[in-house]
Amino acid sequence: MVDQLDGSPVLAAVLGDALPQLEVFHGKLMREGEPRGLIGPRDVPIVWERHILNSAAIVPFVQQATEHERFKTVADIGSGGGFPGLVAAACLPDHRFTLIEPMERRVEWLNECVDEMDLQNVTVVRARSEEVITQMRKSSGMHPFAVVTCRAVAPMTKLAGWTLPLLKSHGRLIALKGRSAQAEIDKAAKEITKRGGVNPRVVEAAVGPDLEPTHVVLVDHR
Repeated sequence: MVDQLDGSPVLAAVLGDALPQLEVFHGKLMREGEPRGLIGPRDVPIVWERHILNSAAIVPFVQQATEHERFKTVADIGSGGGFPGLVAAACLPDHRFTLIEPMERRVEWLNECVDEMDLQNVTVVRARSEEVITQMRKSSGMHPFAVVTCRAVAPMTKLAGWTLPLLKSHGRLIALKGRSAQAEIDKAAKEITKRGGVNPRVVEAAVGPDLEPTHVVLVDHR
């Protein structure tokens, strides 16, 4: 089966220098993604658009959030198949990514992808977000992050507690969300404030020329 965007100039336009590494990732997803339960059968012809370009939509927001940071550190929560963490890491080689994923088989997949894509700026951690937050509070060598990213992990009511405590002061949560993003923020307003989140907002993010944009939730940390 082929991907609808194979060979499209859109890929180079959006992904730039990261395209060769992401072609390796795309090939692995096309061969192994469905049998290993990382993508659904209907996703196969649209892996570029639905998973890779969609993940890359957060890149400008990460760059903006880390512009004045000395340590451009990003934690990706519930990395799963590598969205958006592996994609963003390929696009931002000057940033340091920590992919946090609790499931062993997904951790195995992520480590294989890191090796095959030759990503020098990624560490995969097998843990739940709450465990990392606990480690951080004990000051066991884990420092708060400038940015936390995630995609399709949980509703904002839960996500606030799993992500905002990982951020340094003035850090930013950047979450890829569906059309119900604003409703999720409204419902989670108290939880976001309780966890130190300020100015939660939804922005439209470009996926690529002539492709449907996606939604990104941004929340700053006090």
